Amino acid sequence: MKIYTKTGDKGTTSLVGGERVFKTDERVEAYGSVDELAAFTALLCDNMRSDAALTPYVDDLNRILSRLMTVEALLARGKSGCEKVAPLAPEAVTWLEGRIDALQAAVPPIDKFTIPGGNAVVSMCHVCRTVCRRAERAALRADEKYGTDAEALMFLNRLSDYFYALGRMLTAHYEVDETLWIP
Repeated sequence: MKIYTKTGDKGTTSLVGGERVFKTDERVEAYGSVDELAAFTALLCDNMRSDAALTPYVDDLNRILSRLMTVEALLARGKSGCEKVAPLAPEAVTWLEGRIDALQAAVPPIDKFTIPGGNAVVSMCHVCRTVCRRAERAALRADEKYGTDAEALMFLNRLSDYFYALGRMLTAHYEVDETLWIP
């Protein structure tokens, strides 16, 4: 099978179900943003893999990557593609909430914003967090116009919080100073 099809040469692509839309369609923008998030998440995961102490978080990220593929598929559904992609289970959101709570319990509470940096892996968490926020905004625009899976939207919302909490935990793990924004 060839990787190129030439069917998108005029600016269109197919959604799940076969509907052809312009590549500027809100759904394409949304699932493309989630795809970008998945790539950055994989990069973060790869940069954590060599540290055995981080294995539980690498496992988390692998689970998140699988769920991001589901979110992409849900965002890529066309008019006749709804039955082809199962909705995201509510457990996905509650699992993330549990992981966020565990990460927060591992670091001291703060009442200021965190300035990203201090370690490349910590900075990658913040890249994932900000790309996730953008993907969520794109998904909300697609939802407003076409509708989408409510759990997928909640998952993206919680996921940015997960990346923030993971970044704080990794700041402690790598023993770098956490810089708080003090205006």
